[in-house]
Amino acid sequence: MLLTAKIKIVPDAEQHQYLVETMHCFNKACNRISEIAFQNKTFSKVKIQKLCYYEIRNEFKLSAQLVIRAIAKVAEAYKVSKKTKCTFRSTGAVVYDQRVLSFKGLESASISTLYGRINVPMVVSPYHQKVMKGQKIRGQADLIFVDSKFYLMLVFETPDTLLKETEKVLGIDLGIANIAVDSDQQIFSGKKINRLRKRYARIRKKLQAKGTKSAKRKLKQRSKKEKRMVKDMNHQMSKKIVEKASRHCSAIALEDLKNISKLKEKKNRKTVSKSQRTLLSNWSFYQLRQFIEYKSQKAGVPVLFVDPSYTSQTCSECGHTDKENRKSQSEFICTSCGYVAHADYNASLNIREKGYRQLAERRSA
Repeated sequence: MLLTAKIKIVPDAEQHQYLVETMHCFNKACNRISEIAFQNKTFSKVKIQKLCYYEIRNEFKLSAQLVIRAIAKVAEAYKVSKKTKCTFRSTGAVVYDQRVLSFKGLESASISTLYGRINVPMVVSPYHQKVMKGQKIRGQADLIFVDSKFYLMLVFETPDTLLKETEKVLGIDLGIANIAVDSDQQIFSGKKINRLRKRYARIRKKLQAKGTKSAKRKLKQRSKKEKRMVKDMNHQMSKKIVEKASRHCSAIALEDLKNISKLKEKKNRKTVSKSQRTLLSNWSFYQLRQFIEYKSQKAGVPVLFVDPSYTSQTCSECGHTDKENRKSQSEFICTSCGYVAHADYNASLNIREKGYRQLAERRSA
C-alpha cells in the first residue's frame, strides 16, 4: 500500500537561500522547456529531452538529473491539455528522485541544489515516525514551499493488510445536512460544519468587497483554516466509520460519487437551492472517500463502490422507486407500502443492499 507524507524540513539561513534559488531556477527551466515543447508541438518526454536537454543545462546550470526531472514535469503537465502553453510559478514544486535526494534515517535529507548537496534536518511527527520506520520511500518526492517553509511530499510503501473475509456490509450514505449516515442508524451531522461554512462565506464576502491587501491576506488565511477544518472533520468521520466496520467484520459500501458536482439525482440535486449547491460543491466528499479507502485498506476492511442511482428514491422495504417517496430532506414515506423512515437512513439501507449484491457477484465470479 502506498501512502504519502508531508514532512517539514528546517534548513538554516544559507540552506534556505540555496533551496529558494534552486526552486526559482528549476521553474524557470520548466517555463523555457514548456515554450520549446509548445513551439515544436512536441510533448513526449523523450522527444522534448532530445530537443532541449543540452540547451537547458547550459542556460540554467542545473544538474543533469534536475534537468531530466524538469523535462518530465513539463511532459506530465501537457498530458492534461496540449491546447495552451503550460506555465509554472517560480515557487512551484521541485521534483526530486533517488539520484538527487537521499535520506539519513528519519533525521535528515541530502538534497541537490545549484550549489551542490546539502544535508537538511527533517521534522517527522511521532505518527509518521511509526508508520515510516523501516519502510522504503519510493520513486520521486516533491519539494514544496508553503508560507516561507519547505516540505517534502514523500511516497512510501507499507505492507498490504489482508482483506477480511466477510458476509456483512455497512452502507454509508453521504449528504449535506448529514455528512454521513450508516445502515446502523448512526448519523454524522453536518449542522456544525455547515454553520461554520456559512459564517466563513459571510466573512469571505465582506473581505472580497473590501479588496485591500490586508483583506486578501486574510482571505488566504481563512481559506487555509477552512481546508484544515474540513480535513480534520473528514479524518474523524472516516476513522469512526472504519473502526466500526472493522469491529463488526463488515465491508463498507459507498456510492460512487465521482460526478457529484454535476448535481445528479442524488439528494434531488436538480432542484436544490443555490446555497445548497455551494455547500455540495465545497464539501470534500472525494477527500472523505479517500480517507475511508486508505484507512480501510490499512485495517483490512473491504470497500465496495455501488451505483448511486435512485438510492434516495427507492423504498428499502418493498423496492418501489418514485421521486414522490422522498417527501423532504429528512422524510421518506413510500407511496406504495407506506414505509416511513429517515430519508438518509433509508438510502444507506439501499446502498447496503447493493453492497450485498456486489459481494455475491464477486464470490460467484
